Amino acid sequence: MNPDPPEADPGAETVWEGKYIKVVQHGTWEYVSRTRNVSAAVIIAADDGYIVLVEQYRVPLGARSLELPAGLVGDEEAGEDVKQAATRELEEETGYRAERMVDLGRFHASPGMSSEGFSLLRAEGLIKVGEGGGVEGEQIAVHRVPLAEIQSFIDRKRNQGVAIDVKLLLLLGASLLNPAE
Repeated sequence: MNPDPPEADPGAETVWEGKYIKVVQHGTWEYVSRTRNVSAAVIIAADDGYIVLVEQYRVPLGARSLELPAGLVGDEEAGEDVKQAATRELEEETGYRAERMVDLGRFHASPGMSSEGFSLLRAEGLIKVGEGGGVEGEQIAVHRVPLAEIQSFIDRKRNQGVAIDVKLLLLLGASLLNPAE
C-alpha cells in the first residue's frame, strides 16, 4: 500500500468520489485514485515451463482482457497482508494454490493517469486445487500456456478481439527488444 498517497498533499482536491475510485485535481493534473487506501496484487504464476493467465470481461474496455491473475488488497478486510491477498486471489481466479508468495516490489501501470500501484508477486509451488473462475459473476477463463508459445498465444487472443493487459509485456520483453531476424 502507498503509505503517503498524493491526495494527502494539501494542494490536492477530491473532485468526485465513488465507492471504489475518486477523481483528484492537483494543480493542473487530474487523476484517479482508489478509495480506502486499497491496493492491488498481481501474480506471476509460472511453473514447469507454463504460465497461468486469466481472461475476463472488463467494463471500461467493453471487451474481454487477457491478464496475469490479480486482485485487490484490503478491499474486503482492512489491513490485509499483500501475500495473503495474492494467495486468496490466485486460488479464487485460477484454482491454483501457491506454497509461497515472493514479493517482487511495487509498480505503476499508468502513472500519468492514476496514482494506483500494485505489488507484483511470484507464486511458487503451484498446486491445482480447484477450477478457478473467480467469485460469482466474474466468469474468469483460466489459461495454462507454455512459456515457449506465449507470443503466439497472445497474438491469437489479440486477433480474437481480446484486450491485452500492459503487464503481459513482462512475458514479451525479450521478443520485443530482440525480434527474430
